[in-house]
Amino acid sequence: MASRTEEFRIKNVKITKMVSLNEAWLQLCFMLIRLPESIKGEGPCIISADRKMAGCSGRSLKQVPKGLPPQLEHLDLSYNKLQQVTGKDFSNLPNLQVLNLGYNNISVIEDNTFKFNVLLEALIIFNNSLPEIPMPALRPLRNLKKLDMSNNLYNYSTLDKDFHTLSNLKDLSMGGPMIRVVRQNDFLPLKYIPLQRFALKTTSSLAHYEPGAFAVLNTSVLWFDIALDTNAKALREILRDLQNKSLACLRFRNLFEFTYYTDSLDLFAGLADIDVRTLVFFRGKFNENLLRLALLNVQKSLITNMALMSIDFARSLNSSISEIRINSLTLNNLVLMDISNPDILRFDWTFTWFNQVTNLSIINVNFNFVPCDAWDEMKNVVLLNVSNNRLKDDSIFNPTCLYQNIVPKMEVFIASNNQLTSLKAVSLLTSSWPKITYVNLGYNSLGALNESCVWNPSITTFILHHNVVNTNVFKCLPTSLEYLDMSNSQLERLDMEYFSQTQNLRELWLSSNKIKFIPSTWKSLSLQVLAVDGNSFGVINTKSFDNMPQLNILKAGNNPYHCTCDLNSFIKKIMQNGQLRLLNWPEDYTCYHPQALLDTRVELFSPSQLECDVNLVVAISVSVTAALVILCMLLCWKFDIPWYLKATCQIVQAKYRSRQDTSTRTYTYHAFVSYSHSDADWVRGELLYRLENSSPPYSICIHERDFLPGKWIIDNIIENIEKSRKVILVLSRNFVNSEWCNYELYFAHQRAIGHAFEDVILVVMETISLDSLPNKFCRLRKMLSTKTYLEWPAEPNRQPFFWMQLKNVLGKASVAVRPQGGFSLVNENVAPDLPTVSGNMDPSVGSLPSGFSIDIA
Repeated sequence: MASRTEEFRIKNVKITKMVSLNEAWLQLCFMLIRLPESIKGEGPCIISADRKMAGCSGRSLKQVPKGLPPQLEHLDLSYNKLQQVTGKDFSNLPNLQVLNLGYNNISVIEDNTFKFNVLLEALIIFNNSLPEIPMPALRPLRNLKKLDMSNNLYNYSTLDKDFHTLSNLKDLSMGGPMIRVVRQNDFLPLKYIPLQRFALKTTSSLAHYEPGAFAVLNTSVLWFDIALDTNAKALREILRDLQNKSLACLRFRNLFEFTYYTDSLDLFAGLADIDVRTLVFFRGKFNENLLRLALLNVQKSLITNMALMSIDFARSLNSSISEIRINSLTLNNLVLMDISNPDILRFDWTFTWFNQVTNLSIINVNFNFVPCDAWDEMKNVVLLNVSNNRLKDDSIFNPTCLYQNIVPKMEVFIASNNQLTSLKAVSLLTSSWPKITYVNLGYNSLGALNESCVWNPSITTFILHHNVVNTNVFKCLPTSLEYLDMSNSQLERLDMEYFSQTQNLRELWLSSNKIKFIPSTWKSLSLQVLAVDGNSFGVINTKSFDNMPQLNILKAGNNPYHCTCDLNSFIKKIMQNGQLRLLNWPEDYTCYHPQALLDTRVELFSPSQLECDVNLVVAISVSVTAALVILCMLLCWKFDIPWYLKATCQIVQAKYRSRQDTSTRTYTYHAFVSYSHSDADWVRGELLYRLENSSPPYSICIHERDFLPGKWIIDNIIENIEKSRKVILVLSRNFVNSEWCNYELYFAHQRAIGHAFEDVILVVMETISLDSLPNKFCRLRKMLSTKTYLEWPAEPNRQPFFWMQLKNVLGKASVAVRPQGGFSLVNENVAPDLPTVSGNMDPSVGSLPSGFSIDIA
């Protein structure tokens, strides 16, 4: 994979070189030295952390600041109000290498100003008020490599004879608006100094040029800011002095500053005799006459690169079609840039001057229409750049034109920063270009239309950044791409179907869009470089890019990340694997959510294993839950908690049932108690004491006190049961073992059928097994198995709950009853030996065994 990646890199480098080939040679003509940015303020200047650079530009300084660090190497004092510099100003800066004094009002530079700055390599005194070249101050600067002293007020450009001592000089700019004459010996001291660049500025209209002045120059780049409005023939003398010289770049600025050249004299006649590769015309006035003269001589010269930049072109009033055609202009690069009049494109009414150009750039010339015959003249064009114009869909593709067999060599097409809206129009235009591989349509309004396109399969690089696209754009993109850039295009969603069709896509740039999520199904088998930084998604996980096996570079910073376990796992996976490299990590990766982690670097987010391991969380939860259950069971066993809960529940249920009892019947007693004679002591000593002494007291009926003498026992039982709201049966083994208890239970059961089963209250004095009950106690067995009963607790601490339950079952003692007189048996130790309901009596006298039931359900 590494070899394939390197191959792709080399190919991209070649394409990039081709795109910028027509501009690379211009960069050679525009070399600048910038003072590096500093980062620390100190007085009127900004001092760098290492105290080697100081920026004092634009501080309205009237003198050089004192106390600058002695280790200073770069000092910028431009754009101030300095009028002079003295020997004391820089005496404490022996390490100074770069000094910028440009854009001041300096008129005096003392002779010993730079005496202690012998290491100075770059000195800029551009745009000041120097009346003469300060040669005495320059003499100590034997290491000087760059000197810019142009745009000053000295009247002559004559260099001192000692100037030759500056043998290390590589870049020299001089002159100003006061120089009206260039003399023959002005530059003689430069004869043996091999310069890289020489620039001269003169007055707006040079009055005189002495032949031979530039013949001594030894430089590779030559810039002339010389206007020849009134002395046009001086251009011929200048070009004659440059004969047989080898130049990388020759630039003319404002060749004609105020007038258009209309004479027939060929001003560029000596151009063919100069070994120059690049010719630049910057600013100045051009008409078709001057342009034709220049091009005719360029045709005969060794020039391979030509630029017309920011010129003021105007066609003459008497302009007509010339018989002399420019059809042999063989150029590698032709650049027309920043020209307001598009008529320059066919200055001689044709486009024939394009037919031998390899790389053609028509940039910012208000170009809004491409005639059909223009395409016919671009048969040798390999790169066409028509960016920064006003081209629209119908002007770039005209259905009436024949586009077959045109531009057979075209490989690169750049139409960025125009007014295009339809990708289909561009696809129709380029579909017949057999070698097209690179298309740049950035800075337009493409990608919003719902349209389908058919592209030439040779296209491998597609630039669509800074457009307004939506998901419809994927229907109209080439599928043969290796490189796709849709950055800054307001894209919100991706189309997975498109990426499944692009088998060769290796680089994808989607920076600064509005993509809200990264699909886990995103599949791109050949993708190696992916940029999704500056979008709107905040969630990625370990599976986000699993379907991109060759991905090795990911740029995903500046997104609103949700710092979760998934994100942490993704980062750990990348760091451990080592195959995928995160660009701009970690400075561009910060948390947006949750609020507590806002603006925290993702690298500092390190959740614990417990937060992220679900299996561990489940295991711990189950273990803790089991431990708590066991603990609760132990506590319940220790403190009888189930019994208390059961009792409390019974009390609540009894209260609820007592509210439901809306009977308005008036009773004599609150309860009738039926019990065995063996339990009489408990009834008299506990039950009656607790109930009849409560506040308010309950009215209880027991046979020993409340039965009428002389009345049949059975009648007494039936009558008193009917007069009581509840029937309490005190259940014990004595009760079960008594044969007569079955009769008592029968009457209680019959009474329950006539009323509600909630009226029968069972109080169990001791544990009785249902299986041990005789068959004749089927009613009792049924009641014990279906109804909840009260069990008398032996433990004293539980007995308060028993009485609370019993009172709640009985209801409030304020229920209306008509109490009858009787003597008290409370707390008696021995009951009278009378025939009782609980005793074993003769059936003939109507005695019945006692029994009881309770329902609190």
